[in-house]
Amino acid sequence: MEHEQFTRFEIARIIGARALQLAMDAPLLIKISEEDLKKINYDALKIAEIEFFGNALPITVHRPLPKKKKEKLVSIKEEKVSDEDMKEKEKEIEKDISRDPEEFNLVEEEEHVEEIQTAAAEEA
Repeated sequence: MEHEQFTRFEIARIIGARALQLAMDAPLLIKISEEDLKKINYDALKIAEIEFFGNALPITVHRPLPKKKKEKLVSIKEEKVSDEDMKEKEKEIEKDISRDPEEFNLVEEEEHVEEIQTAAAEEA
C-alpha cells in the first residue's frame, strides 16, 4: 500500500485514526526499538506516522465516485409551417379571443358587453 495514492486529507485521517487506536493501547503493527520510542517520547501520532509510511497499516479508503449516467439529448423537432398557415392560425385564435375574452382573462364581463353593443351599433 503506497502512501502516494492518498490525498493529504486521507493521510491525516488515517494517521489520526491509528493514533487514537494507539492511545487506547492498541498493539504496534511495526517493530520499533525501545530507544526509538523514547526518542519520540511514546507519541501516538509519531508512532502512527511511522506505521503509515512503513506500509504497515491495513487501512483502505473508499472514495465516493459520481454516478455515471447516460443522459440522452433529444433534439426538438420543429414543425415546418408556412406563413399562410401561420396567418390562418392567428386569425382563428383572434376569433376565439374576440368571441369569449373572459375565458382568457383579457376583459371583464361588463367591458365585453359594451364592446358587443358598440360593434352592433356600428354595423346597423
